[in-house]
Amino acid sequence: MADQAAIAPTPKEKPAVRPGLKLALEFGPLLAFFFANARGEWLSERVGFLGALGEPIFVATAVFMVATIISLSLSWLLTRTIPIMPLVAGVVVLIFGALTLWLHDDLFIKIKPTIVNGLFSALLLGGLFIFRVSLLRYVFDAAFQIDEEGWHKLTIRWGLFLAVMAVVNEVLWRNFSTDFWVAFKVWGNLPITIAFTLAQMPLIVRHSLDKDE
Repeated sequence: MADQAAIAPTPKEKPAVRPGLKLALEFGPLLAFFFANARGEWLSERVGFLGALGEPIFVATAVFMVATIISLSLSWLLTRTIPIMPLVAGVVVLIFGALTLWLHDDLFIKIKPTIVNGLFSALLLGGLFIFRVSLLRYVFDAAFQIDEEGWHKLTIRWGLFLAVMAVVNEVLWRNFSTDFWVAFKVWGNLPITIAFTLAQMPLIVRHSLDKDE
């Protein structure tokens, strides 16, 4: 029995993705969205079918959808898994992007961040206070090993952060130009999210189950 156990195949570990590549997969579609909006007329002149979409925001939406599909596909090919948050966000991009192009109304792509952030905020806070479950654990458990109090605090912080970002998106698209909204979506959201994530490291360290690691 011991010999059989010794030669029994062990499950293959999922391939690890370098942080730089992971960041590119997650934020590459946003950069493509920004570029396509900034150079929408240039793209329309050189890619015939894009010209039929109209204003740059619609060209950017189409590019965003294609880039999202490519990003999710590469993530699956490299790791044989797709993280839940990028998957849900990608599905919402495709649904609201399709509505934007079909109805020729950029409202749908503009409220997409509100829907995604609001949805995750409700799930995190609702799961914690109603069902007493930290759903954030299932998103970050592979990266962080912290105690229950740590998960509780981290879930509240992320839930509130996402709620604030949903409100910020509503304020921006309603009161500023489309170009400003697109620019903030890339050059504002990304640094703010990274800064918020780094700001949580002291909490994670304090509640880590493996202090040495």
